[in-house]
Amino acid sequence: MLQIENMSIRRGADYRISLPRLTLARGEVAAITGASGCGKSTLLEIIGLILRPEQLGRYQLGDAGGLDVAALVQADQQSQLADIRAQRLGFVLQTGGLLPFLTVRQNIELPRRMLGLPAKSERVEEAIARLRLQTLLEKRPAQLSIGERQRCSFVRAIAHEPDLLLADEPTAALDPHQARNLFELIIEIVQRFQIAALLVTHDWDLVRDCGIRNVVGTLHDGKGTVFHDAV
Repeated sequence: MLQIENMSIRRGADYRISLPRLTLARGEVAAITGASGCGKSTLLEIIGLILRPEQLGRYQLGDAGGLDVAALVQADQQSQLADIRAQRLGFVLQTGGLLPFLTVRQNIELPRRMLGLPAKSERVEEAIARLRLQTLLEKRPAQLSIGERQRCSFVRAIAHEPDLLLADEPTAALDPHQARNLFELIIEIVQRFQIAALLVTHDWDLVRDCGIRNVVGTLHDGKGTVFHDAV
């Protein structure tokens, strides 16, 4: 579903962040881990088509041959890349990113409305029920706890049924119990809806305990970070 080869970007004068190869199948969840400051969030932003890589050999998204995203990046087709971000990618920010002047229901429905989709869908309603958000739908973000906001942000990120979910430290602000519950729910829903997902996290124990794939960043000759599957 996702295939990336030879992706890299330079940060600063001589520090390079590199992803030699990454493949994800539908329903597969992988964690991106590594030391603080190693470039985890930067890597997620490149994959999310927010930052432009300096090198990119392959970036294919979707089934049966898929979409050649690399060709669009190399041709600097910003309009088409923006469409991919809106339609085929879902984002969960560390801070949640909910719009404060909208209710929870309106926040969740926003991506679908912007794409001209029906406001509600069976999958969205299922996710709302599974994450126990029914009683929060008419509230505004300021009325929610941090954990509730993060659960709402996750449902909003998958409401338009993207191919790929990208989450940057979605559990960082939560206590260990809440973090584990949300992490397990994300994995469950992603697998059930057959979305591929990359989750940046600093919690190595949580990744191990949940038994998901770990893409770890390691320092390479003091000149950059290389991300690869943990052995």
